[in-house]
Amino acid sequence: MSFAKRLATLIGEESISGFARRVDVSEALIRKYLKGSEPSLAKANQIAMRANCSLEWLATGCGYLYRQAEVVDMEAYKLAFQHVMNGTISEEEEAKHRKLVAGYQYLRAHKKSDGFLDESAMATFLSLHDENKTAQN
Repeated sequence: MSFAKRLATLIGEESISGFARRVDVSEALIRKYLKGSEPSLAKANQIAMRANCSLEWLATGCGYLYRQAEVVDMEAYKLAFQHVMNGTISEEEEAKHRKLVAGYQYLRAHKKSDGFLDESAMATFLSLHDENKTAQN
């Protein structure tokens, strides 16, 4: 699949002018890309970041259309917390921080190309996560 086709997929039902405004690229340039011109790496990255799209997918077609949430190393997280907040995280607080990170990752991984964050879906995800934790104990 060409860059032009991937860009068209990313734009979807949105108008070209609306998409261009959202990614802060001129409509003429978006139309040029849709006709087969290739963007610079900087422009491709700008489009990917502002459309919440994976740069790898936009540039090559490999990987996932939307950026995936990363795995969090809790030891690194706790050390960063200790450094920034000048304190440690208790076991009770750690559970809340894990839930916070899980909610953040869910929202980031499911963020729509128009920037929409589905708070209700995240709440459902977190409640199912809590139910699974309770069932395991």
